[in-house]
Amino acid sequence: MGVSNYDALRKQARHLENEIDLKLVAFSKIGAGTSTSLHSSSSTDTSPLLGEHVFDSLSEEISQMLDKLSSLNETMSELPATGAAAMHTLQRHREILHGYRQEFNKICANHTTRIEREELLRGSGLATNSPTISGLSRRDLYLKESTHLNSSSNMVSDQINIAIETREHLLSQRQAFKRLQTRFNDISNRFPLISSLIQRINIKKKRDSFILGAVVALCVILLLLYAFN
Repeated sequence: MGVSNYDALRKQARHLENEIDLKLVAFSKIGAGTSTSLHSSSSTDTSPLLGEHVFDSLSEEISQMLDKLSSLNETMSELPATGAAAMHTLQRHREILHGYRQEFNKICANHTTRIEREELLRGSGLATNSPTISGLSRRDLYLKESTHLNSSSNMVSDQINIAIETREHLLSQRQAFKRLQTRFNDISNRFPLISSLIQRINIKKKRDSFILGAVVALCVILLLLYAFN
């Protein structure tokens, strides 16, 4: 009895997985805005609420199917274990459910980002139903955004060029400062030689003064001796 229940639950899980897989493919196309053909792109631009309604409905349906698949997996896990193969199959079903949930959340996040981006491009005209703004196609909006991006890129390039010129100017100033520092070092290295030379001159002057004084004193003494004799 337990084996038959397990097989029935496994068949239901596989069938539900196949349905979820197909739903996710359609859900991904609707979330990316590619569910309609190229010749109906203008109607998609002017009637965005229809696509949003389909997306929300399909999102709720897939969410319910994922919850049902999770419940089936839990029910299978509560049944008595029938061997390593059954445990491996159950683990595989859980991995598939986890992958489906990740894909579902990714599609929802990408869709939200796309809607916010389009609202940003359309500006306040989306809320006020301005015919001038709402009549623009997505190609025109993307073209404007591309122009803005190019302008921003040019501005960034100009700033980079200014930064490069400033760097070169700073490098030239650095070289000038290095040359000045070299000159200052040369002058500071010459100062001890000049100081030593001045010291030698002073010593020589003192020695000459002492010699001159001694000669004068000797002459005075000789004159005194000559006068008294």
